[in-house]
Amino acid sequence: MIFKFVLTVSKTKKPSTKKTTKTATKQITKTTTKKSLKPQRTKVICISHKEDCDGISSAALIRQAFGGDAILVDYPGQMEALNQVILDEKLKSLFICDLGLSKKTQDEFIDIMTTLRKNKVSVTYIDHHDIDPDVVKALNKIKVKMIHDINECTAVLAYTAFKSKLNDHASFVAACAAITDYMENRPIGSKLLQIYDRQFALISATVLTYNIVGHQKESDYLLYLVEELAESKFPHAIPNTFEFAQIQVEKLSQMIDKVKQGMKTMKNLGYMEILDAGASGAVNFVMGLSGKDVGVAYKERIDHGIYAVSVRGSKDCKVHLGKIVNILATSLGGSGGGHDKACGAVIPKPKIKKFITELNKKIK
Repeated sequence: MIFKFVLTVSKTKKPSTKKTTKTATKQITKTTTKKSLKPQRTKVICISHKEDCDGISSAALIRQAFGGDAILVDYPGQMEALNQVILDEKLKSLFICDLGLSKKTQDEFIDIMTTLRKNKVSVTYIDHHDIDPDVVKALNKIKVKMIHDINECTAVLAYTAFKSKLNDHASFVAACAAITDYMENRPIGSKLLQIYDRQFALISATVLTYNIVGHQKESDYLLYLVEELAESKFPHAIPNTFEFAQIQVEKLSQMIDKVKQGMKTMKNLGYMEILDAGASGAVNFVMGLSGKDVGVAYKERIDHGIYAVSVRGSKDCKVHLGKIVNILATSLGGSGGGHDKACGAVIPKPKIKKFITELNKKIK
């Protein structure tokens, strides 16, 4: 319609027609170019913890509620993943699940979140680990949506927040996460568990956990688990899960004798280096068989030059292990943190003995 109007005018004012047409064409071209250079933000990504049922279940719930893709990481890989997604010009919404912050990583985390928010990316942080109040204040200030409560596991928090977008099966996924995070007696977690037969939920959560722990080096399989759970599959309905869990049980039974032979003790804790299994699978044996209130198991990560450390406390442990490990690990050039009775750390290889010695001193 614009060009018809211009042509009509051009019959009486030829000189101005060329100028008007040229200007209009130039403006149209300029507008089109601008629109084509700016990519539309449509992508949804969930970065979640890959090492336990709570992280995998949380990713599954986010996938069911919002779609999108999952990126599964351990604590050493958390910042690397965030630095990758910050470059994605199509990223619209980011969910971060079950990945607590340490004093070493929290400042970088805030910087990345600030950049994402400036780029108009919606960010939702769902977690149940202890967080520095100043970090919470900084994240609220830049309008990162915080779903944080130390009294429930992350999957339960995700389920509660997005229940209207989830189907009935999602409550079972959250209940399994609560069981494996030792939080099935918490207010919401216990109500979810009451919906189901307790033994059915316990065996399902256990099978799921053994499959997660046993496939830590197989990212594709872990993503497959996320997809299957998001599609409302029970663990027993996922092919070969029970068979693989049986293999893991056999490995764990062999671990008992290895812990008896290789474990060492200090005044307040038992500790052991794990060579052929995951530290998280052995740490409870170390605590229990040592007769101490705290157990420490650590395994070398040759590719990173660090030790991955798991720490567990008994019901009689009087200190908040997560807070102590956070401060201690940071002072040694590593990172760490977690719950009062269960936490983890990443410690530079030369500092592992000092970490254990200092931790022993701080436990009273």
